[in-house]
Amino acid sequence: MEPVTEAQYRAFLASRAGDALGAGFLQCPSWARVKEQWRPLLFGWGPNPAAGLLHGVALALLRQFPGTRKYFAYLPEGPVVDWAAPDVDAWLDPLLDHLRAAGAFAVRIGPSPAHRRWTARTLKTRTGPGAHLTDVLDCAVDPLGTVVAERLRARGWHRCGDPVRGAKGGPGAAAVAGGDGDAQPRYVFQVPLAGRTPDELWSGLNQEWRRNIRRAQKSGVEVVVGSAAELPEFYRLLGLTERRDGFRLGRSLDYYERQYAALNAEEPGRMRLYLARHAGEVLAAHTMVTVGRRVWYQTGASADHRRDVRPSNALQWRMILDAHALGADVYDMRGVPATLDPADRPFGLMRWKLGTGGEVVETLGEWERPLPGTTNHALYRAFQAYLARR
Repeated sequence: MEPVTEAQYRAFLASRAGDALGAGFLQCPSWARVKEQWRPLLFGWGPNPAAGLLHGVALALLRQFPGTRKYFAYLPEGPVVDWAAPDVDAWLDPLLDHLRAAGAFAVRIGPSPAHRRWTARTLKTRTGPGAHLTDVLDCAVDPLGTVVAERLRARGWHRCGDPVRGAKGGPGAAAVAGGDGDAQPRYVFQVPLAGRTPDELWSGLNQEWRRNIRRAQKSGVEVVVGSAAELPEFYRLLGLTERRDGFRLGRSLDYYERQYAALNAEEPGRMRLYLARHAGEVLAAHTMVTVGRRVWYQTGASADHRRDVRPSNALQWRMILDAHALGADVYDMRGVPATLDPADRPFGLMRWKLGTGGEVVETLGEWERPLPGTTNHALYRAFQAYLARR
């Protein structure tokens, strides 16, 4: 394992090998410029990384622990490697050695294999009071995900949010960050695109979605691809959405402008801003990110009024069609809650995404471990307590 340049890293992601490994946008070099408070490291594995002969790559973001020269190392949805390879230690041990040499006291990774999948058709019949996604046993279990989880546990990793073996409670008993302990969503919603025609995608939508898209079209809703100049309008609508739906992303306009500039500088069109206009007014705005054969709907925002013309449904249908035209295998709508109880407010998001006819995918989640050494273990416990206080 060796440090690699951005050019070498990007070339690997653009290659057949990189595309087959399903790299996400959080592992693109450009993401380091979005997360400007973190120190980035780019490295790769292979027979000759310096010459660009790579089998895998990783972007590690290092966050300094206050008052020390030590870092917490985070590989969001990474590293980009072949998780099916039998010799995990061939790349995992060099990864830890490299990060330890860089001053890391602990590491968090996001393995790419899935754990379980539920179809929209199945979940629509399992909603009810107190219902939860994990109670639905009618699902597909990914054998690779099971193997990867076993391999990581055997090497001292624990899944964020799960009790740590030997812990006796308190802030050190589990990782502390975001929902279920993960910084990235553990449950995501995906619409398969590979091998399907636009007509088949349309047939996959439920009646409500098809009716709402037709209503938007008849009402004169126009969907266009915007530019950086419309990001302030997107951000204004996002503020309305946060207040209306009771959540807070905690992002600034500068964050989205930096993200748009960084991702599109890396590859033109990597991040797009879609706008739904009605009678000259922007009623909804959604962002889309593309890497290889994967497309993500990242963030959506909409106005409080004229919701009857269904601008968000029109936006999503245009984005799905554009993703299909780009040759994407999957349209990833990102996170969904685990609740299947219609009385729970978050269920509204789940219900909306189920209407596309896709599937809920439980990822393996994020995994952590302190690096060897008494000082590192102590810093790791202190870091968890620090996050809990925040």
